[in-house]
Amino acid sequence: MLKEAEKRKLLDDLRRVKEEVNRVKAQLNKVNSDKESWFRKKTAISTEIKDKISGVQGSKKNRNNLTSEVKDSKKKRDALNKKIAEELKAINELKTKSQGQTNKHDSRERPGDIQRQIDALELKMETEPVSFDKEQKIMKELKRLKKLYNEIKDVNKEWDIIKEKLKEIRILKKDANKIHKDIKHQADSSQEFHEQMIENSKEIDLLKNKEKEAHDKFMEGKDAYQEINEVLKKKFEELNQIKENLKKHDVEIHELEEEKKQKTLKEKAKDVELKIKKKQKLTTEDLLIMQGSK
Repeated sequence: MLKEAEKRKLLDDLRRVKEEVNRVKAQLNKVNSDKESWFRKKTAISTEIKDKISGVQGSKKNRNNLTSEVKDSKKKRDALNKKIAEELKAINELKTKSQGQTNKHDSRERPGDIQRQIDALELKMETEPVSFDKEQKIMKELKRLKKLYNEIKDVNKEWDIIKEKLKEIRILKKDANKIHKDIKHQADSSQEFHEQMIENSKEIDLLKNKEKEAHDKFMEGKDAYQEINEVLKKKFEELNQIKENLKKHDVEIHELEEEKKQKTLKEKAKDVELKIKKKQKLTTEDLLIMQGSK
């Protein structure tokens, strides 16, 4: 049979260990809550990183496609500019040639006027009697006029060609300008995607740092949880050992509970007495506490 002092010591130990168990359990719950909070943060950040990476990949693909389009458009524009340069060179050559022909003749002479002169001389040869000498002179003049007509006619043809080439150049320049505008638009869009990709990459780096921090905090919490859980296991073992000793010596644990209940009741009764002194309104619970304490 246990002595009263030994019994009291076991009950005190039981009370102490129970309080320690409750304290460790509260600590364990707090650590577990923090640990799970960091895990949720890490998971959310990981999801955000995946979304950002997907965005970077999309921006990179769009940028590369636009860059390829810019290269193709530049090839088309360069081909048009080359064609324009070739046409301008041909026009300059035709201008030089026609200018040389024009300088040989009176700029006031026109193919139509010369042709009328030729027709008049030929008509005169056919309808009027002329001397041999005069006929020779007319024939010589006809030869000169026909030669002049052919030269001037060739000059006019060259100018017609120049006009056609100028029309072609205007069309080519219009196409080249359109392609140039397309290139600028494509290049601007490509730059936007490139800047967006860089911005997302920077954000990913920052998020990875936050993810690592959340992961490290989670692992710290996990380690702390395991350590505290081991402490709690030992406290439960100690508690069970005390209960076994009490049971072995036929000591009822409810005695401790009753004592604890009475202690709590006395504390609450003090609060009610304080309310009475301050003339505060008492509740039904306050009245029950006063009854129980008596």
